Amino acid sequence: MKPENTMKIEFPSLSRNEAFARGAVAAFLAWLDPTMEEMGDIKTAVSEAVTNAIVHGYPHEQGTILLTCNTYSDRTVEIEVEDRGVGIANIQEARTPMFTTGGSDRSGMGFTIMEKFMHDLSVESHPGEGTKVRMTRKLRKTGGFT
Repeated sequence: MKPENTMKIEFPSLSRNEAFARGAVAAFLAWLDPTMEEMGDIKTAVSEAVTNAIVHGYPHEQGTILLTCNTYSDRTVEIEVEDRGVGIANIQEARTPMFTTGGSDRSGMGFTIMEKFMHDLSVESHPGEGTKVRMTRKLRKTGGFT
């Protein structure tokens, strides 16, 4: 299915840009008039994906993050967060709750949170090439501005 609308933004892997990414997605989706719960869930999932790219994708250097958001006529929202960082050697292990490569100050719950708040989550990664996280959520039927 072809997207009804698309947004793509690219930004440096700076922690302060996590809030920017979350806000950009919220602004892009506002016309769909999602519930506060839907918007909160989506913003949380975006925060987790972007934070993962910053902390784990580029642990020793600054890089670039590409955020893409698509909307479809059936009110499905698809969000991709992509980095060209170190990649993930073992995706299954990385998706295990409490697993982290980010040190003792990290909870290891990023993928678990994304899975909880979105309807579908997929992760593609190649060591030394980067990671792409794709999340989808179908919004309720009512609402939306014309």
